[in-house]
Amino acid sequence: MTDLVRRSFLALTAAGLAAPAAFAQSRAEQAAIGQYGDKAAPFTVFEQDGALHIDGEGFKATRLNALGGGRYAIAGGGELILETGAVRLNGKVLAFHDFGAEVEAAIRKAVRADPALLRQRALAATPPAETGDKLASDLVDVTTITPGIKLDIRYAGANNFMGIPLYEKSAAYLQRPAAEALGRIHRALAAKGYGLLIHDAYRPWSVTWMFWEATPTEARIFVADPTQGSRHNRGCAVDLTLYDLETGQPVEMPSRYDEFSTRAYADFVGGTTAQRERRAVLRQAMEADGFTVYAEEWWHFDYRDYRRYPIGTKTFTELAVG
Repeated sequence: MTDLVRRSFLALTAAGLAAPAAFAQSRAEQAAIGQYGDKAAPFTVFEQDGALHIDGEGFKATRLNALGGGRYAIAGGGELILETGAVRLNGKVLAFHDFGAEVEAAIRKAVRADPALLRQRALAATPPAETGDKLASDLVDVTTITPGIKLDIRYAGANNFMGIPLYEKSAAYLQRPAAEALGRIHRALAAKGYGLLIHDAYRPWSVTWMFWEATPTEARIFVADPTQGSRHNRGCAVDLTLYDLETGQPVEMPSRYDEFSTRAYADFVGGTTAQRERRAVLRQAMEADGFTVYAEEWWHFDYRDYRRYPIGTKTFTELAVG
């Protein structure tokens, strides 16, 4: 359902003009959007152009045709039935899963065991030695370059996959050329009604070490190997999304920020048409000015010159005092 259709539908409902049955069915379909079955090969139900589609279990972006009562005919043959917390695909029950939330819960449990020790070990660890000439680091506060850019720095509080504060303050630092490019992108997006909302930018190497240590091996595709250093450590990577200039609120994307699941992939087929369209708007704007998306995270973009900068170890407190 597009944003325009959703707003029109909600307006009709508020005025008592939308049929209750249609609203109930719409809610059921929206609730069905997500992933099911096996984490290694998820079955995905998603919306495309006003209709539910499925992907996985031998199907590829296949349309569902409503038969009523939560039953759907699968284009090309077969049947899918919506059930509470599951779908029944040609008789096979596939349970709903929020795979990202499940991984996050495991990470938070491990961190809670002894967060002080984890931080102590990270600060005592030694960053990898680097060879070759590097540019002098020139980290700047992004909001001083472009005041309209908003911040929601998740690692400055506990609302992150680790469940603990990792930065001493809420700030976004980038190497000056990357910060200036981000300012141009923010201003260009205004024509489409959007602004940029940053979740993370420069990240001290010790925090990258903590991420790696706390993350299960099978999920480490979503965190950087500290023996190589992160592009965030170099001040040339940014995690961000869009916010609506009219409402000031973040937009919905196909996954949450820092979600450890295939829903986070830059080419994930699922979610809704509107969510995928907004993801494409962000990617196109970023790639038009020197950034490249990380394939496993739609929100992560690397600036073209990241290899030329050294791994950074300064904390936010140290950066604030110069």
